[in-house]
Amino acid sequence: MNQNYKEMNIHKSLYRGGSESFAERLEKLDPTENYRGTELGSLDAFQRQLKRFDIQVGGSHSSTIEKFFQNGQSAVLFPEYLMRAVRQGMEENDPLSSIVAARTHISAVDYRGMTSDDSMEADVRSEGVELPATTLSLKDKATTLNKRGRLLRASYEALKYQRLDLFTVAMRRIGSEIARCQMRDAVSVLTHGDGSTGSAPKKLTTAGTTLAYSDLITLWSNFTAYQMNTLLVNPKTAAAILGLPAFADPTTGLHFQNTGKLGSPLGAEMIICDEVADGTIIALDRRYALEMVVGDPVTVDFDRLIDCQLERAAVSSTAGFSMIFPDAVKVMTLKTA
Repeated sequence: MNQNYKEMNIHKSLYRGGSESFAERLEKLDPTENYRGTELGSLDAFQRQLKRFDIQVGGSHSSTIEKFFQNGQSAVLFPEYLMRAVRQGMEENDPLSSIVAARTHISAVDYRGMTSDDSMEADVRSEGVELPATTLSLKDKATTLNKRGRLLRASYEALKYQRLDLFTVAMRRIGSEIARCQMRDAVSVLTHGDGSTGSAPKKLTTAGTTLAYSDLITLWSNFTAYQMNTLLVNPKTAAAILGLPAFADPTTGLHFQNTGKLGSPLGAEMIICDEVADGTIIALDRRYALEMVVGDPVTVDFDRLIDCQLERAAVSSTAGFSMIFPDAVKVMTLKTA
């Protein structure tokens, strides 16, 4: 069994070209399968390289940033460490996972989502009678991909003695901000459509200038072929919903204490999102509403980072959103006086 993680020659070219990531290429060079049943079996190929160079990225005794740059090979690990920290921040408390029905990873610039006539009724037909057809086609506009990220503005000299545990927190914060910006993009598509023909959702207005339980019933009743299982609201609108008499149920408070999730009077999960406008409720069937199109999950200027040029090194993620079935989304706004 070949366990050569200490003798591997790793270099920056592992970041370049093709659809495979640095971590995937490293795994091919040093398969985790070879370590099954050993103390290294719980680590992936990248983590074994951290162990090789005695780099501790977490805990009270974490290494300093300069430990990555002890030699040319250990420096190659720094961009992957940074990307993992950013991804961790993106994934922590990420509401996108609760509203995205499908994630599509692409390598091309032009991607067009799928659309259909949404006539899915499986009507009864006599033998010999042709079944009803559902037309599937590409959308008339490509999905807009937005690049979200940050530039690092700090010199290596200023950071080299910083502990990685603290630096990881800063990188996670960048990831959290990227996820927040992507959530804003998702809310925009759910509210207005993705720009292609027929992608805009149905708009509803409350009966009065303040939210009433009957408005939620109206919203719910507009879902016929779909299920209203998710509500996106900002904190102010969430407070208005929670203040409705129909919501004064002690079991609701108990559920929130046990799970940390807010329900609603109609059984939908309520997700608090600052990006939703005041007085707006986005209701959806998360199983059918939204596609997330990912161009680059997380990318960094690996050349600059490996050469200790942290000043103005970019960290970014490129993604966009496409409406799958517009009828799976309804948007209700407060009536203006």
